[in-house]
Amino acid sequence: MRAAPVIVVGAGVAGLATALRLAPLPVTLVSTAALGEGTATAWAQGGIAAALGADDDPALHAADTLAAGAGLSDPEVARRVAEAGPGAVAWLAERGTAFDRDAAGALALGLEAAHGRRRIVKAGGDATGARVLATLARAAAATPRLTVVVGHATDLLCDAHGAVAGLADRVGGETVTLAARAVVLATGGLGALYRATTNPPGAVGAGLALAARAGAVLRDVEFVQFHPTAIAVRAEGPLPLATEALRGEGAVLVDAAGGRVMAGIAGADLAPRDVVARAIFARTGRGERVFLDARRLDVARRFPTVAAFCQSAGLDPAAAPIPVCPAAHYHMGGIRVDGRGRASLPGLWACGEAAATGLHGANRLASNSLLEALAFADLIARDIRGADAIAGPPRAAGRTPAVPTGPETLAGIRRIMEAAVGLVRDEAGLARAAARLGALAHEAGAPEAESALLVAAAALRRRESRGAHWRADHPGQEAPRHADITLAQARQIAAALAPALQEVP
Repeated sequence: MRAAPVIVVGAGVAGLATALRLAPLPVTLVSTAALGEGTATAWAQGGIAAALGADDDPALHAADTLAAGAGLSDPEVARRVAEAGPGAVAWLAERGTAFDRDAAGALALGLEAAHGRRRIVKAGGDATGARVLATLARAAAATPRLTVVVGHATDLLCDAHGAVAGLADRVGGETVTLAARAVVLATGGLGALYRATTNPPGAVGAGLALAARAGAVLRDVEFVQFHPTAIAVRAEGPLPLATEALRGEGAVLVDAAGGRVMAGIAGADLAPRDVVARAIFARTGRGERVFLDARRLDVARRFPTVAAFCQSAGLDPAAAPIPVCPAAHYHMGGIRVDGRGRASLPGLWACGEAAATGLHGANRLASNSLLEALAFADLIARDIRGADAIAGPPRAAGRTPAVPTGPETLAGIRRIMEAAVGLVRDEAGLARAAARLGALAHEAGAPEAESALLVAAAALRRRESRGAHWRADHPGQEAPRHADITLAQARQIAAALAPALQEVP
């Protein structure tokens, strides 16, 4: 009998890199859209962090990663990923990614917040994600034994022994069963569960819901990073991003009178993202407006993506500062995995933003996301190729099937998350959010509500302020600890809170 393929769910940098690294094994790549469309990778303006400068080395990169992670980054993972940086850049260059270079032909290295050295490798100025995605999509299209299926994964399927052995996939209105030697979830993050986000609309925690419904353990899901400088062109929906590299090259945050927003704060405009985002939020929460003054930079030439966003919104960054606001950007938590990318369920791996590898801790260091995906894609592929065990035939899940979520339900989830599970949180708001999201998950069967519930329940249980998780009622810190959670536990928390919610007039 022909061996089942490895199924990779998601076609951003994590999914494509994993699929390519798995060659020559047969791979089925499940994508919600044609290759190169609908992924957060294509929206990534920053770059790839890699210790390539003469004054840099992976140990320094790892140290910056640990400092940004606010006590929750794994030192061994940080070391391994930082050491993989130069090789990951070389691997992409060999496949055709044209990285930006200086006049001497060397890689041009940029600076971003909380990095102690210039180590950000870019392509097309602020179009790195799109350039990398195009490279990987071309390589995938030319790879034998790599099959692309456009559909929506609705459930993980296990064999008689509980190992993940396949996937239920909705293709053209029909649900089909795909058997697998192994399943890799590379589905991205959950920023689109918030009203204001820099993520594409499909970033709703699909991989978290798939894994959680099958019983997988999730880790540190309360840590959602808010990018401080989304371009404030509207109140909600995907917002264009003013890349952090602008501040790395000298742009500054100012108020309406031109005063420096970050004056007196350690790190100033290059402080860690959570610090900058809260400083801006404190101003906007009082009804003030905050701007990014990039007039001294040649934005049109050096940051063409930002320039195009501004032009489409009627803004001219050469003439006036850019209005900005914080927006949900990146999920540091996710499916708990080990150093090989293995989840708690046998037969299941996770890569990229869907995974909690231990790299990012409580606050991701800028431009470490593409690097993490590339590094773990290689580790996962090596592990799967060397694994002897092959899962048996997949069986029906025995769970209520996930159903497509209507626009009104999704809008309600986003309102709840924005209001109570955002940049600043407290007990009362999180309790209401968890109870309401639990009811939506039960009544509507919405996987987006399940993902949102996991974040709210985990945030409710972490009674401290650390990195991107800020509790107004618990501003201090406890001893550093990871927090694991399952969907069953999150449902229990919501059920316990439901009676109190009903008593609220």
